[in-house]
Amino acid sequence: MGILGCSTSAPPLIHFAPKTAQIPLKKSNTQEESSDSLRNLVQDKCPSLFTPFEPTWWLNNGHIQTTYSVFADISQVDSVWYRRQNLRLVDGGTLGLDFAPIDDSALRDDTPIVVILHGLTGGSYEPYIKSILTHVIKPVDKGGLGYRAVIPHSRGCGGVPITSTKFYSAGGTDDFRQALIYISHRYPRAILLGLGFSLGSNIMTRYIAQEGEKCRLSSACVLANPWDLAANSDIFSMRVCSSLSGTIIGRNVYNNALGTNLMNVAKQHHKALMADPSLPIAKALEPLMSVAQMTLTNFDKVFLSQVGGPPPQFPYATVNEYYNAMSSHECVGGITIPYLAINSADDPVVQYVPMHGAGNGYAVMVLTSGGGHLGWFNDSSGKDRWTTKPVLEWLQLMGEGVVCQAGGERGHKIILWEDGFLRNEGGNDDLGCQECEGGGLINGNAGVEGLRKGL
Repeated sequence: MGILGCSTSAPPLIHFAPKTAQIPLKKSNTQEESSDSLRNLVQDKCPSLFTPFEPTWWLNNGHIQTTYSVFADISQVDSVWYRRQNLRLVDGGTLGLDFAPIDDSALRDDTPIVVILHGLTGGSYEPYIKSILTHVIKPVDKGGLGYRAVIPHSRGCGGVPITSTKFYSAGGTDDFRQALIYISHRYPRAILLGLGFSLGSNIMTRYIAQEGEKCRLSSACVLANPWDLAANSDIFSMRVCSSLSGTIIGRNVYNNALGTNLMNVAKQHHKALMADPSLPIAKALEPLMSVAQMTLTNFDKVFLSQVGGPPPQFPYATVNEYYNAMSSHECVGGITIPYLAINSADDPVVQYVPMHGAGNGYAVMVLTSGGGHLGWFNDSSGKDRWTTKPVLEWLQLMGEGVVCQAGGERGHKIILWEDGFLRNEGGNDDLGCQECEGGGLINGNAGVEGLRKGL
């Protein structure tokens, strides 16, 4: 369905398939094996999901919620530090995985791990991540879940260096796939709970559908998934809009901010991307740098649709072909794990949400009346977001209430090759990872110079 405006006091629209999946439950010593429908479990264990979003009066529309998320100085809210582990990939690239808490010595090796994917140009410092993560890692005796969390960064994001002539794309899943190999190898007995934000939601959804029964995640929750990238591009390029003012804001605020952030990431790593001037990615940088007004659409048209991945998939003839190939709105039917998707009806960036859930019994589709894009602020403190409680309830249900296989038991067997790289047995030989230099303690309250948060 398309996104429609509605009262911010209305309860969320929640869609379950006519017949939801039966989920096996953990049992106590006195219980026999049992199961329950996903619908019953969510209704019983995630009560906050059914409560209205009721923000303070001046945060009452999607544009204000979204701009507040981007421009408000809430970086010191939910303070957290991480321990970063850098990974070298077979293609020479580098991934940075930020783990929390930094001292996990008291946690068991089978403690659930929340694996988090950030937005377009974000990182572990993003307030929308920390608003949930701080409660995830807080000890149980202090009111938290007492889990581990890890944020894999896209290449060049969050201060992670680019060490190869490869960037990242809107829907590429191989880097996430390689990060999960490492996490599952390091903690083979831990179940992995997925949590995605914005573009990270798109990538996570695509990975889950691609892997099917081999997916290393045992469940997923995705927030503000952009779903249909071509539909979002329409609102930016004035082909479709609900109002003139909406088009002006779309073109001159959101599209510009998203494109400028991407451009600044490319500039920060210009030297590495230009290491071999004969490669297509180096040749694509020159016209990119000459674009007069950088927008997300222009960046994707000139650069990512051409060199966002290896041939034969790339290059694409048009930016819309690229968007159609990288979108996730047609992936919901292929999901085989419990999956919760939360979007906002007044999100000015996301133009379409597949509320039907493709009839998939594993999918729970939620549309709140307000919240903007990655906002959902109840007030201006930055500490209180509507999404925090329902997401934590979902994570606890999936981490403690249901029977799940650990990440090391799900998916392909992990093999350590003679070259020192971890790979999936029988998988793509070009995909693999090993620990490398760099990393250390990371201040989760700092951010990256030149990049706006909240995107």
